[in-house]
Amino acid sequence: MNKKDLSERDICTKFITPAIAQAGWDIQTQVFEEVSFTAGRIIVHGQLHTRGQQRRADYVLSYHPNQPIAVIEAKDNTQGLGNGMQQALAYSDALDAPFVFSSNGDGFLFHDRTGLGGPTETTLALDEFPSPETLWQRYCQYKGLSAEAQPTVAQPYYDDGSGRTPRYYQMVAINRTVEAVAKGQNRILLVMATGTGKTFTAFQIIWRLWKARQKRRILFLADRNILVDQTKNNDFKPFGQAMTKVSNRTVDKSYEIYLSLYQAVTGSDDEQNIYKQFSPDFFDLIVIDECHRGSAAEDSAWRAILDYFSSATHVGLTATPKETKTVSNTDYFGDSVYTYSLKQGIEDGFLAPYKVVRIDLDRDLQGWRPSQGQTDRHGELIEDRIYNQKDFDRNLILERRTEVVAAKVTEFLSRTDPYQKTIVFCENIDHAERMRQALVNLNPERVRENRKYVMRITGDELEGKAELDNFINPEERYPVIATTSKLMTTGVDAQTCKLIVLDQRIQSMTEFKQIIGRGTRINDDYGKHWFTILDFKKATELFADPDFDGDPVQVYEPKGNDSIVPGEDEPLPGGETGSTGEPGVGEIRGKYNGDNGDGDRPKRVRYVVHDVEVSVLAERVQYLGPDGKLITESLKDYTRKQVKAQYASLGDFLRRWNAADRKQVIIAELAENGIFWDDLTKDLGKTLGDEPDPFDVICHIVYDQPPLSRKARAEQVRRTGYFDTYEGPSRQVLDALLSKYADAGLDAIKDVTILRLDPFSRLGSPLELLNAFGGKPGYTKAVQDLEAALYGQSA
Repeated sequence: MNKKDLSERDICTKFITPAIAQAGWDIQTQVFEEVSFTAGRIIVHGQLHTRGQQRRADYVLSYHPNQPIAVIEAKDNTQGLGNGMQQALAYSDALDAPFVFSSNGDGFLFHDRTGLGGPTETTLALDEFPSPETLWQRYCQYKGLSAEAQPTVAQPYYDDGSGRTPRYYQMVAINRTVEAVAKGQNRILLVMATGTGKTFTAFQIIWRLWKARQKRRILFLADRNILVDQTKNNDFKPFGQAMTKVSNRTVDKSYEIYLSLYQAVTGSDDEQNIYKQFSPDFFDLIVIDECHRGSAAEDSAWRAILDYFSSATHVGLTATPKETKTVSNTDYFGDSVYTYSLKQGIEDGFLAPYKVVRIDLDRDLQGWRPSQGQTDRHGELIEDRIYNQKDFDRNLILERRTEVVAAKVTEFLSRTDPYQKTIVFCENIDHAERMRQALVNLNPERVRENRKYVMRITGDELEGKAELDNFINPEERYPVIATTSKLMTTGVDAQTCKLIVLDQRIQSMTEFKQIIGRGTRINDDYGKHWFTILDFKKATELFADPDFDGDPVQVYEPKGNDSIVPGEDEPLPGGETGSTGEPGVGEIRGKYNGDNGDGDRPKRVRYVVHDVEVSVLAERVQYLGPDGKLITESLKDYTRKQVKAQYASLGDFLRRWNAADRKQVIIAELAENGIFWDDLTKDLGKTLGDEPDPFDVICHIVYDQPPLSRKARAEQVRRTGYFDTYEGPSRQVLDALLSKYADAGLDAIKDVTILRLDPFSRLGSPLELLNAFGGKPGYTKAVQDLEAALYGQSA
């Protein structure tokens, strides 16, 4: 047997696996082969999508279940011993496994990332692979896990028997948190993007600590009732009778797992603060969901709970750690033990990518000034100044602006899918109501089908709030469009939301991330794989902020008697805030009076103007590129740059195209690098008056060659006399193949099963048609010649 003739899989089976087993690793429980740990990035083609390649490790070794400590990358024996090392190191970054191996079947190159002494890389013979105990003890030394801490770390995950296992990033988050608790760390922060399963992650953390008896009584705090109920009925269900939800402001101290709203245990008076019915040391562990919403603010009611139970371990969960002049998550919890960002989630294929459609309205960009003495709809004299985007729908309502926004939303839905779940974020409740009315008037047929086609879902109105569950339920068709302001910013698991409309001025990075998170969930069963952001307020300019996907940066550490400077949470001017936390409807021309030291405070008026025309100045589509950043240049310029990075000249591209047996492989490769074929094809098709071949799209856009449509290419072949060498059925088959190419493209004619379809089935059976070419090899050669003729190649 010559090793160099063996495939990579043969090298694994005959040499690597036996070496691992000989070292004492249990092949059934500790060794996992061909582990795909990402889903493959979703690549959007117009209204279609595909998946990119999954990341796959040849071997992952775990001492305890779901606790990877080593990665092995295998290569065939024609390659060097260390040829897989850099690939394996990248996998170890993701999996948090400090021991990395590369092998070609001759031995192992071992890379030790612990830095505990000795060389970083060493060469090992096949019989020198380290034992499980050797690597585990070194791992514990690296992590600082004492003998007392190791039983907690070894505690198994909850297994419901379905085979469901945590995703790799959830595993890292769970393991790091459990290890931190086992080592005695009492303030822990986890940052995980919206839609990545924070609650399931929290459940596994609590389960392992509870089962290990490291933490016996646990409080899970959330800020929305729906979050508590979903948690209790879904992810936390295995806790069974040991769990209770704190409700009716009563306390039963016989449980071990408590779920509660912040509001259910706090109040303005001491007798309302029912958490004080527990002793300060009652809870061993408190998990704070959406901890950016107040637990890190020193003067918040939520913080009072944490201060009261200060002896407990506090774990904060958030997608958006808040760092302002008054609130600091990292000041309270310390640096995050693990961060899994939106960008990484999209890259791994666990979160949905997005397109951004930015729409500029003339009044938003140019502003508006009233004429002298102009009054509004209610006869109120309008203050003479220039009103701009900051004022609209707050201090000044341009009714026709609302109509234009609603018209563009309706236009988008009618061109894509009128029943895709849509959230329209408005400035306040009044704006959300006016937007609802405008959308109802623009969609009369849909509303006649079901009055709940458009609903205002805000904190002040029970009818709308009651429809929130139906909106987020994938099985419920209605409501389709939800207009809102603040209520749906967080805690709404809208798995099938495909359109997010931003008609709200957003200045907080935290709020922006939360809003974007409403669309990032993927639902394969209901065809939700990507979403669109329709932006009327330039909110998506925040994408350019380096903090958009960066780690939280601490801004301010208030200590002692330091002054607290109002930050981003200061109430916005003119926005009345009720108990819902949303700016209220109030009176349209809501006025307020108050003592400012000189008597009455001047009245504040929200003007309503109905006769000012508003129009769209510009509309542009931006795409999320493969690097996780929005493509800001034109799609053609971006395509040109991406293709030339792979094929510097037309000659390079033609050589690759002509050499490829399946052109679709090249098309797929370019798609993975962010080439949006559907949009490019449609654009060039408008110029040609017919659909072009992807070959012509590239040659024209990238290399300035004159393009042809598919039909023109087909006719060109017919004029060359290509068919002269064929007669009878074979000529009829080739002529039909050429017509199929003109209609559907090259990929449609490459599969021999096309011979079973019309019009081929009318010419004869597949076997008869193949025999007309002298058999399948002759048919395959004829199709290759046809392909060569299409692209002007010599056969």
